Amino acid sequence: MTTTWDPAILDWYLECSECGATRAADGVPTVCDCGRPWLVRYPDRVHPVTERAELRRRHGMWRYRSFLPLSPGEQPVTLGEGDTPLLHTARLGAELGLPELWVKDEGANPTGSFKARGLSAAITRATAAGIDRFTLPTAGNAGVAAAAYAARAGAEVRVFAPDSTPPAILRQIELFGGRLVLLNGHIGDCGKASRAWAAESGAMDLSTLREPYRLEGKKTLGLEIALQLGWRLPDAVIYPTGGGTGLIGMWKAFQELKAAGWVEGELPRMFTVQSAGCAPIVRAFAAGQDAAEPWIDPRTRASGLRVPGPLGDRIMLRVLRESGGGAIAVEDDKLSAAARYGMALEGIDFAPEGGAAIAAAATLRSAGVLGPEQTVVGFNTGAGWLYR
Repeated sequence: MTTTWDPAILDWYLECSECGATRAADGVPTVCDCGRPWLVRYPDRVHPVTERAELRRRHGMWRYRSFLPLSPGEQPVTLGEGDTPLLHTARLGAELGLPELWVKDEGANPTGSFKARGLSAAITRATAAGIDRFTLPTAGNAGVAAAAYAARAGAEVRVFAPDSTPPAILRQIELFGGRLVLLNGHIGDCGKASRAWAAESGAMDLSTLREPYRLEGKKTLGLEIALQLGWRLPDAVIYPTGGGTGLIGMWKAFQELKAAGWVEGELPRMFTVQSAGCAPIVRAFAAGQDAAEPWIDPRTRASGLRVPGPLGDRIMLRVLRESGGGAIAVEDDKLSAAARYGMALEGIDFAPEGGAAIAAAATLRSAGVLGPEQTVVGFNTGAGWLYR
């Protein structure tokens, strides 16, 4: 159902990613009545190009507040997330035949992963709406970030995680005060348990794309790349994909930057990389499908990629096709070997997911999909030490 919003309260509204319905952004939005995620729209935001110079005098993810769901004078729940390094990997690039290969190292965030961005934004908006209890399922890193940002906000969070989650990650969740519940299953099973707990307790469900603001935090990945490359965009982005908020968020950021006149030319080709043991998006993309079927019996040591039925499947597949990109599956032994190789060659603490990005870059270069003249950004989505 289409509603109106009051710009005197919030100067953004929500639009369904599937059916196009709109609603006001106040309260605690979950998903559209059609069951698909909401996207945040800012109809009246103006972004003069002169603002780009001002951004360099600010710090952290929230330096981009004019692109984010934050009202004038409002303070976010923050731990200093963002401003992670974009590293030119000259030796690794030379080995792969990609001399302009860059790695965005999200392990430098508070809590050790890119999840800090999304949970900062989601908990900021939720606490502004009066929420002080949260729940979410996690493959690992989201649980750590949720526990830390809930603690920062003076709130409680219950985290449902597979019992196969790396022990270092589980310790971090508990040290940040998260109430940890371990299940014998995968993140889909944890999601069902988390939603049941939300219904029983009244806690807010922070699951991926079941509220609209984690996506806005992940959008800053794209804004940050543009700034770090001098307001030009790379030719291609290679992104390890589980739930997909980073992939979707970056594509949203690139579109918003283009509309504002802050960048010119073609938008990057977006490539998703998944483990061969859990590759629902790769399979759906190859089959020409508009939606992904859940992956039965997901198995991979890259826990962030063990997402068998992502809610954002339809949006991800649209992004890949609109951008002229693609989807690559990598065997676990290859992503692990690539992570070790990248660490020894470049000194970056690659997580298994980061190793998947390296392996995918090698595959895409060998197939001639990427060329030596192209600027390519691959992602290390979290710190490798969390997996050891």
